[in-house]
Amino acid sequence: MFFHTKRLQLEAKPEKPDPVYAHKLQELLGGAYGEMTVTMQYLMQGWNCRLPGKHKDLIMDIATEEIGHVEMIATMIARLLEGAPATATTKMAMADPVIGAVIGGMDPQRAIVSGGGPLLADSNGHPWNGRYVVAGGNLLADLYADVAAEAQGRMQAARLYDMTDDPDVKDMLKFNLARDTLHRNMWLKAIEELQPDGLEPLPIAPNALFEEEHAEHASAIWNLSEGDEGAQGGWASGTQPDGRHEFSYYMEPRALGDVAMPPPPDPKLYDTYDGSLGEPRGPALGTGTGPIGKIKDALSRPARGRPQTMGGARARFPPRPGRDAGRRTGARRPRPAGPAPGGAPHGAGPVVRPGVRRLGRLHRPGQLRHQHVRRRPLRPHAAVGDRRRQRDGDVRPGPVGQARHRHRPQPAAGVP
Repeated sequence: MFFHTKRLQLEAKPEKPDPVYAHKLQELLGGAYGEMTVTMQYLMQGWNCRLPGKHKDLIMDIATEEIGHVEMIATMIARLLEGAPATATTKMAMADPVIGAVIGGMDPQRAIVSGGGPLLADSNGHPWNGRYVVAGGNLLADLYADVAAEAQGRMQAARLYDMTDDPDVKDMLKFNLARDTLHRNMWLKAIEELQPDGLEPLPIAPNALFEEEHAEHASAIWNLSEGDEGAQGGWASGTQPDGRHEFSYYMEPRALGDVAMPPPPDPKLYDTYDGSLGEPRGPALGTGTGPIGKIKDALSRPARGRPQTMGGARARFPPRPGRDAGRRTGARRPRPAGPAPGGAPHGAGPVVRPGVRRLGRLHRPGQLRHQHVRRRPLRPHAAVGDRRRQRDGDVRPGPVGQARHRHRPQPAAGVP
C-alpha cells in the first residue's frame, strides 16, 4: 500500500521556462537509466524478493523514494515547458543546427500528446520500455544490476548539471546526485552483508554448478588485442575474488571450435545456396514437415468410422474388406452372374433400385452429418411422373405416390 504526499521531496521549480532543456531532462525521466527505470526495477525486485526482513525492506524503501523522484522530474519538465508555444523549440532549432539535430521532431508530441507536459520517453522521444528493468529473483545478481543502474543514472545527472545555468534546476540535480551516491553505496553494502548472513557465500551468482562448469576456462584471460598491456593488470595473476580460482593470461589464444557455417537452407526460404553442404535435414519450415506439418497431418488423418480419402476425393464410408478393395485402384468390382435387380443385365450401366436415389455427388464439410446415409429415399409429389430431374442433375427413376420408412430405404414396385 502506498500513500501519496502532495508535497515534493525537494522543490522542483526552475527560474524560467526552457523548453530545450526540458527536452534534455526527459532522459532522467524515461531513459534506460532514468528514474522510471530504477523505480520499476526496485519495485519488481522487492515484490519478487522471497527474503522477509531487512533486505526486502531496503529494496522497497528505495523503490518508494524513486516514485517521488519520478514525480519531481516530471514536475520540473512541465514547469520548464510553462508558457512555451509549440513553435518555440523549433525556432531555437533553426538558429542552432546542433540543437536542431538533438531536438528532431519531438515538439509535436509534446503539444499534441502530452498537452505541453512531460512524456514517458527519453531525450530522443523513444518511449520508455519495460525491458530496461532487471529483476531476476537472485538477490546478488539484482544488487549488482542496481549498482550499475545508479552509476549510469548519476553519470547522466552530472552531464545534465553542466548543461544548464538555471540555479534552481542545478539545485534539484544536486539533490539527485547526492541520493544516487547514497543508493549506490547502500547496494554495495548490502552485497557485502550477503556473505556473512549466509545468503550468498561467493561473489558469483548463482552460487552453483561450479563442479559442472569447465574449470579450465574459468581462469585464463584470452589476449585478443594487439600487444601485451592487458597482462599488466591485477586480473592477469593471483587469486580471483571468489577464492576458488586463479587468474592467468593466455597470450596466444587459439580457436577451439570448428568452422562457423550454418546448415543447408530450406529450399522454400530461397536462400542463395550452391548445394555444397548437402540437403537440409530436420523440420523444414516451408515444406510442411515441421511441427505445423505434423499437426496438419494429424488433423487430416481419417479417424475410425469417419469418411476416408480415396484417390484424392473424400468417400462417404470406410472401406469394407472384400467389397471395396477394387475402388482404391479404380478397378470395377466384379458383378455376379445373372440378371440384376429390376431385370436389367449386368454391364448395362448403373442400376438403381426403384424408389431409391443414390448420392451422385460428395457433400461439403457442412453436410457431413448426412454422409452416414448411403441411399436416401425420394419423396416426389404424387402427380410427378416416373422420371424427374434430381437436385444433383442426374435423371433417376422414381416412384409415384408411395410412402416409405423415414430412414430406411424401401424398394418400390418397378416402373417401366
